[in-house]
Amino acid sequence: MNLRVVFDLSDDDLRHFQLIMREARQASAAARPEDIVAAAQGLLDEAATRRIPEFIRTRFDALKTMIDMLSDHEWRLPEEDAARVLNALAYFAEPEDLIPDHIPGLGFLDDAIMIELVVRELKYELEAYKDFCAFRAGSRSGLKARTTDITRDDWLAARRADLQEKMHRRRKGRDSKTVKPRLKLF
Repeated sequence: MNLRVVFDLSDDDLRHFQLIMREARQASAAARPEDIVAAAQGLLDEAATRRIPEFIRTRFDALKTMIDMLSDHEWRLPEEDAARVLNALAYFAEPEDLIPDHIPGLGFLDDAIMIELVVRELKYELEAYKDFCAFRAGSRSGLKARTTDITRDDWLAARRADLQEKMHRRRKGRDSKTVKPRLKLF
């Protein structure tokens, strides 16, 4: 038997979570990037040892993608964009949660909400990275069959540059809009 629970976070609720995120970002401003990434990875590792609801697990997949964006040497995220991703991961570097992780069923709910918020913030970065990964995986074998004049690095660099340029254009367009949708979870 499944039970579906749906709730909306109001603008006031979202402001509360955004305040917590700002505080986490300020607290982690002096942290080393590798420590922020390690803390986010630690959350994923801890969650992997627990039985957590599927709706939370799917958000953790997005957190894994953000970590991968930073460590993928072929993606080579520009410094400014890498800083945006690290900034988004700041909440996960904080040792204390709104809801302690050890509480069965709900312990990772605050983390899932924060992940959902940063996924919205990094929407275009995540889309571009996923497109890059799909391109890289889908065309790996076809490169040698098509040409010998282009190296794999050249081929990936061209695709990476196209996708990152598109990401910046789309983010710039989104940032100029003032309407912010309400967050609906689950």
